[in-house]
Amino acid sequence: MHRDPSPTLPKPPRIIPPRARLVVFSDDWGRHPSSAQHLVRHLLERFDVDWVNTIGTRRPTLSRADLARALEKAVSWTRPAGVAKPEVPEGPAPRVHAPAHWPGFKTRAERALNRRLLRRALAPVLERDPAPAAVITTVPITADLAADFPGLNWIYYCVDDFAEWPGLDGGTLRTLERDLLPHVSGVICVSEVLRQRLSRLGFDARLLTHGIDRDHWSGVRRRPLCGPGRRPIALYWGLADRRLDADICLTLTETCDLRMAGRHHDVDERLARSPAVTWLGPVPYDRLPGLAEDADVLVMPYADLPVTRAMQPLKLKEYLATGLPVVATPLPANRAWADAMDLTADPTRFASLCLARARRSLPQAQALARTRLAGEGWDAKAAQFERWITASS
Repeated sequence: MHRDPSPTLPKPPRIIPPRARLVVFSDDWGRHPSSAQHLVRHLLERFDVDWVNTIGTRRPTLSRADLARALEKAVSWTRPAGVAKPEVPEGPAPRVHAPAHWPGFKTRAERALNRRLLRRALAPVLERDPAPAAVITTVPITADLAADFPGLNWIYYCVDDFAEWPGLDGGTLRTLERDLLPHVSGVICVSEVLRQRLSRLGFDARLLTHGIDRDHWSGVRRRPLCGPGRRPIALYWGLADRRLDADICLTLTETCDLRMAGRHHDVDERLARSPAVTWLGPVPYDRLPGLAEDADVLVMPYADLPVTRAMQPLKLKEYLATGLPVVATPLPANRAWADAMDLTADPTRFASLCLARARRSLPQAQALARTRLAGEGWDAKAAQFERWITASS
């Protein structure tokens, strides 16, 4: 008897597993570059990212800048969460959340209010499937959220000693950090000073210094050397505040025109009034290479303070990658690159070095030392960051 062949069964639909997910608490996405944003941009191909814009603990004042910032925040709180504009067409981008919360955590009432506000706004994000592979926070104001969601893989990415920042509520930030740390499964620090501080608190913190996007800076071409008849242009970019050494800056203006790009807040009054300082205001990241081409020397005139000793300046490797001469103060993070630039804390010596470097080619030894930047790309930093945060889960 002829038997009909068995009917061909349809293949079951291919089930595509959901992508792993990250939740990140940090500075406002896209407002200005930060190490967390650089790292996350390199992780977007492999992770879905929920990015939560946060605020600090500095009480807003009635200044024009603070009122404008408060209005900007208030407007962002009225918008629903949405996907950020991708940097390349149809490229990956994080989903950005801007939960409303009070700009203070000092009192029990303030912490309780923020605990309720943040839990209500972010419980759907933290509890959504799939569970996040890691919840990364660069600020300790998430302490109460970490306590409320103890089953998640919380990672403290310690990027600065915010308790030492001028204008911030240092005591409250120290308390919040102490409350956060028992709930984290891993700590990653950007500087050795920060790593040692966390180690003294009993945490085996890992060190991951900042990276560099070398392609972004590879097109910088140095202008003709500054001749005796022209005042050199010294350029600083980044936030200008009380961390700057005003004596160095003012001495520098005696021989150079000092340009300051970026936001400035509560700078020394002598510096704010100096006619030899040009305040350029915030400059988009993609315009910084062009701004560097108009300068003769790049400077980091930070004062020697607890907050600056803990810093790992994002601009450090950016400065070096431009190929321009760099003069800076000898902070711990800078000393690791002392062979690639000039370091001094003496105002007169700082100014004379800027003048000399503006009129000469970059020393061959410094150029050779900067070849180490080849191993400092953000892609390599992000790969190491990913290994550490996923190993903690």
